[in-house]
This record gives sequence, structure tokens and C-alpha cells, in this order.
Amino acid sequence: AKIEAGELEDEHPLAHRIVGTIQNRRALYVAMFLHDIAKGRKDDHSIAGAAVARKLGPRFGLDAAETSTVAWLVEHHLLMSMTAQSRDLSDPKTIETFAGVVQSLERLKLLLILTIADIKAVGPGTWTAWKATLLRTLYYETEMVLSGGRSEIPRTDRVRLIQMRLREQLADWTAEEFDAYAGRHYPHYWLKVDAGRQLKNARFIRTAAEAGHTVATTYETDLSRGVTELCVYSPDHPRLLAILTGACAASGGNIVDAQIFTTADGFVLDTITLSRAFERDEDELRRAGRIATAIERALKGEIRIADLVADKHPVKDRPRTFQVAPDLSIDNALSARETVLEISGLDRPGLLFDLTSALGRLNLNITSAHVATFGERAVDVFYVTDLTGTKVTQPDRQATIRRAVMAVFEADAPRGGQGRRGTREAAGAAAPVAGEA
Repeated sequence: AKIEAGELEDEHPLAHRIVGTIQNRRALYVAMFLHDIAKGRKDDHSIAGAAVARKLGPRFGLDAAETSTVAWLVEHHLLMSMTAQSRDLSDPKTIETFAGVVQSLERLKLLLILTIADIKAVGPGTWTAWKATLLRTLYYETEMVLSGGRSEIPRTDRVRLIQMRLREQLADWTAEEFDAYAGRHYPHYWLKVDAGRQLKNARFIRTAAEAGHTVATTYETDLSRGVTELCVYSPDHPRLLAILTGACAASGGNIVDAQIFTTADGFVLDTITLSRAFERDEDELRRAGRIATAIERALKGEIRIADLVADKHPVKDRPRTFQVAPDLSIDNALSARETVLEISGLDRPGLLFDLTSALGRLNLNITSAHVATFGERAVDVFYVTDLTGTKVTQPDRQATIRRAVMAVFEADAPRGGQGRRGTREAAGAAAPVAGEA
């Protein structure tokens, strides 16, 4: 209602722009009212909720078309948030698959507004600038497909406009310096990262280069969101993700967001968002400093992250807790370039480090990773290739991956695990996904 009334234009400019163009206003409100009505049932609450919506629609006075729209929205109310947070949005196959489900611009508009309202209703701090950027990116990319390539703002023009805005904020940079810097980032960097983080990244990388550092870290607290941001700049490294997640696990850090990007000249720029552990800024910054130091030393070969994690989270000390059956899906249809591994199981400290380490030992290259948590259940999605840069298609190779992943969970089977992993990554997010609080 606030979006429709124009009260949130600054916070949700895209939703504000499209809300007046939707044709199924009544269906949107009814879908928002009913989207979680089947929660608590044994069946998938989205599917069960759609069945309820089909029965209630006519009783509410909706016609057949409106009832069908409501049922579709209820059944797919998590689709946009899940796709945005757990899939590689730079992969055309992701957009093609999502567009194939949505099928129309009207549904896309309705689903965006419903998703925003659903995420924000979870609780304070659940909505973040990172999620907003991901949803906008997914919207625009899908709009291109559904409109036959005719978007209000073509992708290349959007990248150029974003770069122009950043250039205006870097008045002390020469045109040559900025052009060289802009050329290091691929288009999806400009489309996925919010303007404030882009500005910080540009200054951070320039400072590192001027100091002659190829490995650098920086960190800061954000009181408004109750988080601490840690940024890492380094040459690409096959076990970089394991090092980052391990350093966080060893410190007890809980990653709630992460942005991982590779530059055209072989560097990696990662921004890790940790939930706050200390009330005082001085204490929180000291902890972030310890994590940053551990990452830098590990990348320089001075320490082994695995030893730090083992000392912090020995298996024998993990207390009993809930039981969640582990599962692994290996899919070669979700991406045009990579194999997608979707791993789910019981959340516990150090899990993401153990998983990334296991994949690293199999010589798999993790090109993208996305994480979400649903209560005690963790869902980690990895886009991977073999060392040759190809998909993993051989049955025996896939069986080896399955055994390695299951072994990570089997180590916990007698005693279980508890709490958050201390390792969250997403090109996605660990705060509850829309409607999953």
C-alpha cells in the first residue's frame, strides 16, 4: 500500500515506477494476503497455498482470470527472491529459465512488488541494498527477454549510466585512470553492486595499487544494519573462498551477505558482510581486524586456515541439535557454462568452509556461490567447473563429488551441529529469504 501511495519512491524506485502500470491490482493484494496461508502443513506451503487460493478466489468475488493470477503468485511467491539470491544472474540460462516460468511482463511486475513486500515483512534489517540490487538486476534482465529485447533502458546503456554516476563522484581521477579502472570490471559488476559500494571499492583498489599491495583488506561497521563489512582484494586463487569462509569460521563470524567478483585482469574483489558480534564498535572492529589479518596471512602462505578452524570448531565439541537430512543436486541445465551444485543440510559452524574445502580438494573451480538459511537448514549453491573450464558431466566424477559432500555431513551425524555456520556467502544472503522468517 505504501508503494502504491508513492511513499517509498526513494527506497523502491523501480516498484514505484511500475506499480501504476499493473492491471491486476486486486489480485496482487489478495495474493499478498494469502501467500503464506498454507504454512505449517506437511506439503510445500507454496503449492498448498495456491490450491487454497483457487478455492477462495471465487468466494472473494474474483473472476476466473484474477483467481488464476492469485494462485500463480501464491505458488511462485518465493521464486524471484530465491532466483535473485541463489542463482548467477550473469548467466543467460538463469534469466531464460526464470522468464520461462514468469511468461509475461504483468506477472513480472506483480511478482517484484510482492517479493519486496514479503522480504520487508520478515523483520527489521532483512531488506538490504544488496537484495534490492539483485532484484532490480533480475527484473531488468527478464524484462529484456519477455519484451523481445526491448527494455526501457538497454543493458549497455544502464552500465554506461552507472559508470557515469561513479565518474562524477571521483573528481580527483583523470579520465584515463577511470577508463582503465572501469574496463577491469565485467558488466555484471556494474549491474549488481550498489552505488555506495562501487565508490568504496574504487577508492579501496586505488589505495591498494598506490601502496603496491596485491593483497589488501579493509573493513567497517554499519550500525544502521547491525553488520560489519569486510572487503578483500587479491589475485584470483583456487581456494580463495575456502580461505575467506575459514577465517570467518575461526573467528565465529556469521556471514550474512557476500559479493564475489573477478576482474578482467585476474583479481578478485570480495565484500563479506558479517552479523555484528559486539555492541561496542571498538570490539567489533578488533574482531574484523583479526579476520582480515588471518585472510592476508593465509593468502601469503604464512598460516593454514584449516588449522585455525579445527582449533575453533573441533567435531567432538559440536552439541546435539536438530536433524536435517543432507541432499545434493547436480544440475547441468541451470547454467550455460557451469555445473550447479545445490547442497542442503543441517546448519552448523564451519560448514561452508568444510564444503568449499571439499570441492577444492576435488580440483573444482568455484566461479560463483550463493547461500541462504531456513531456520536450521542451510542451502548452499555453487557454480563450478573442472580445471579445464568445462561442466562436470561424467557420471563417475559426479559420484565422487556426491561422496565428498555427503562425507562433510556424515562427520556430524552422531552428534549434529548447532547455530549458524560462521560462514555465509551469497552472491546471495543468509538472512531469511522472503516469507521464510
